[in-house]
Amino acid sequence: MSTVISIKLVLPEDEVYLAGSSIAGQLVLKLRSTLVDPVVKVELVGRGYLEWKQEDNPHLDYSRSTVCRNQAVFISKAHNFHINDGWLDSGVHTFDFQFSFPPGLPSTFTSKIGFISYFIQGTCSGREIMLAKEKRYLLLQGTFGNCGADANNMDPLVVETRKDAVYLCCFSRGSVILRIYLEKNIFSPGDPIVFVTDIANRTCKYIRKVVFAVHCIVLYKGVNNRGEQRSLEDRSEVTRLESQTNTGPFQVMRVTGTLVLPKPLPITSMRMENEIMSFRYELVGTSTLPCTQSAMVGRVPVIV
Repeated sequence: MSTVISIKLVLPEDEVYLAGSSIAGQLVLKLRSTLVDPVVKVELVGRGYLEWKQEDNPHLDYSRSTVCRNQAVFISKAHNFHINDGWLDSGVHTFDFQFSFPPGLPSTFTSKIGFISYFIQGTCSGREIMLAKEKRYLLLQGTFGNCGADANNMDPLVVETRKDAVYLCCFSRGSVILRIYLEKNIFSPGDPIVFVTDIANRTCKYIRKVVFAVHCIVLYKGVNNRGEQRSLEDRSEVTRLESQTNTGPFQVMRVTGTLVLPKPLPITSMRMENEIMSFRYELVGTSTLPCTQSAMVGRVPVIV
């Protein structure tokens, strides 16, 4: 029967920590009997890891894949608690701790290819034997995303895209113009992105729907089995809004929408050195052309 009945980390619930801030909590240890020469420790760890498979040489006639990996430790701190007289009596013992997050840490992130995670782990050992441990994962928000951008340059941004369509069934042709307007394109995680979209329908069909989404484009940097550097770009939706427009033939309709950025969210990468992942964002508006298999896509770069 173990001497340790339970070990528990007491932390603020559902809090998103900022890089450069601190975290304070308690380690609560409940013992069944006296514990001699215990080692009670709390650790703060942040690390990143990525792995994917890709063709080793796409020019070969046969398929041959290799695994690309990379990893990084962003923070590793430990605090060993001093035990008076070298023993702990039976009962409940509480240990206070505090750690500081360095500025410039990347945000918490998870995908099918990789992750960036942070956790607090409390352990109790006796005579080199692990008696109990508990791990609690943390949400951390990076804060240096906009420092490389000119925060004073907040001019409105307009992106316009046009798509032509040919309808063989009625021997006619037309086009659709999508114009997306932003008052600014620099945001912080948790901010709302308010945009205005003009849809000019120059066809004889109705445009029923436009989908807006913020896309996160991640560039992963790994090393294959031969030590060669490889990269892979992946795109995913961060948030999404579907707007029913019912824009009639030869009509122009204005749509105002809002997309709220989640938190935590990886910040836009302004430099690439020593990073296993880099991030950038786009506001994408997509509309399927009526009675065709093609779609019109408008992309607006967004800095987070």
